[in-house]
Amino acid sequence: MSKQLRYFWVIFSLTAAVFTTSPALSALPFFSSDDDEVPSLAPMLEKATPAVVSIAVEGTQTARQQVPDMFRYFFGGPDEQVQERPFRGLGSGVIIDAEKGYIVTNNHVVDNADNITVQLTDGREFEAKKLGADPQSDIALLQIESDGLTALPLADSDDLRVGDFTIAIGNPFGLSQTVTSGIVSALGRSGLNIGGYEDFIQTDAAINRGNSGGALVNLKGELIGINTAIFGPGGGNVGIGFAIPSNMMKSLVDQIIEFGEVRRGLLGILGSNIDAGLAEAMESNVNKGAFINEVTPDSAAEKAGLMPGDIIIAINGRALNSFEELRAKVASLGAGTEIELTLIRQGEELTKTVVLGDAGSTVASASDIHPALEGATLANGQDNAGNRGIEIAELEARSPAAQIGLQQDDVIIGVNRQRVTTIIEFTNVIENSNGVIALNVKRGGSTLYLVIR
Repeated sequence: MSKQLRYFWVIFSLTAAVFTTSPALSALPFFSSDDDEVPSLAPMLEKATPAVVSIAVEGTQTARQQVPDMFRYFFGGPDEQVQERPFRGLGSGVIIDAEKGYIVTNNHVVDNADNITVQLTDGREFEAKKLGADPQSDIALLQIESDGLTALPLADSDDLRVGDFTIAIGNPFGLSQTVTSGIVSALGRSGLNIGGYEDFIQTDAAINRGNSGGALVNLKGELIGINTAIFGPGGGNVGIGFAIPSNMMKSLVDQIIEFGEVRRGLLGILGSNIDAGLAEAMESNVNKGAFINEVTPDSAAEKAGLMPGDIIIAINGRALNSFEELRAKVASLGAGTEIELTLIRQGEELTKTVVLGDAGSTVASASDIHPALEGATLANGQDNAGNRGIEIAELEARSPAAQIGLQQDDVIIGVNRQRVTTIIEFTNVIENSNGVIALNVKRGGSTLYLVIR
C-alpha cells in the first residue's frame, strides 16, 4: 500500500469511528441529536443558568486607626479613631432549593451587608434574608420568597477527577451572566491562606471578580462547586481559580439550616503532612496522607483507637493528600457524624470508625487559632459572674500560651475590645485581626489584658 493510501485509510477510519459513535455523543447534554446542529453546551446551559443569580450588597464598614501617642499627649482624646464608611459590592449566588428559596454564596460577598438584593436571570429582583454564614469556609446561606425558581442539582464532588470538564457561571465585573469553560486542574488544594478550612477544586475556567459565589458545574449541569477565589497578579484571571466542593458546601449549609450556625466536627488530633522524609523515618511506603503527631486525651480520635504515628490515608474510602485536606473535611462535617478512617500503623492497613466530637465545645489545640496560643486547650465556658467566654481548660507548662501570661481556668471574654462568647467567635476575630492582639481575660474576680505581638 502506498504512503498516500495509508494516510487516506487512517483518515477514513477515524471519520467512520466518529460517525459510529454519534448516537452516544448525542445522548450527552451538550450534543444535539439533530444532525444539522453543531455540538454545543447551549442545551445544558439553558437549564442551568436560571439557577445562578446576581447579588448586590450595601453596608457599612468600620475602620479603626490607632492615634499616635504624641497626638494624644498634646490634644488628648481616645487612643483610636473609628470611621464608618458605606460600601457597595457585587457577586453571584446559586439557587440550591427552588421551593424554599435557598441561595448559596460566599461569605465575603455578603459579609457586613445591611441590604442584600438578588436579581434573577429573568430580571426579577428580591430582598434576601441572610440565614447564616461560616467565614472560615467562606459559605453563606440566603433566602428569598418567590415562585418559579430554578435550582441546580448537586453532584457528588468526591467523584471528580483531574481532567473532568467544568463550566463556571457568574457575573464577573458587574457584567450580566457570563459562562466560561475549562477542566478540573487539581483537587484538594490547600495552604493558599484564602480561608480557615481549605479543600478547593482548582479549575482553569476563567473566574474573575464578581464570579464569587457563582456556580461551577459539570457537563450534566450539576453543581460541583461554589466559585470562591482567583489566584493571580492584580486579581485577574490567569487560568487558576478555586471552588468550594459541593459536598463540603452541602454539609455546611445543612448545619446552618438545622442550627442557624455551623457546628463543626472535631477529631482531636495534631498532625502534619506525610512526606518522603517522614515516610522513610517511619519505615512506611506511604507518601501522601495525614500523619498523627498527637492524640488529644478523651477526644473522638482517642475513643476510636487512633494513635500517634498513625498515617491516615483515606476518609470514608476517599484518598487523602494532606493533613489540611483531612482538617477541612472533618471541620465541614457536623458534630456526631460517623466517619471511617483508613490508616497505616507499622506497615499494616487498618480501618477505624470515629464519631466526631463537637468543635463548638472544645478545640483540640489553640495553636490552630494562633501560634502564640500553642499549649492551651480551649472550651466554651463562663467566668465567676456568669459571663460567657472561652475557658483555658488545659495549659501546658512553659508553652507559648503560658509565656504570654495565660493560666489554667482563665476566661477570655474579648479580643481587641470586641466581645467574644464562643470559640467560633474567638477564632473569627483572631483571624481577622492584624498586628497586635489584646486578649481581655477574666481571672477570678479581676480583669486583665494579655498582649500577643
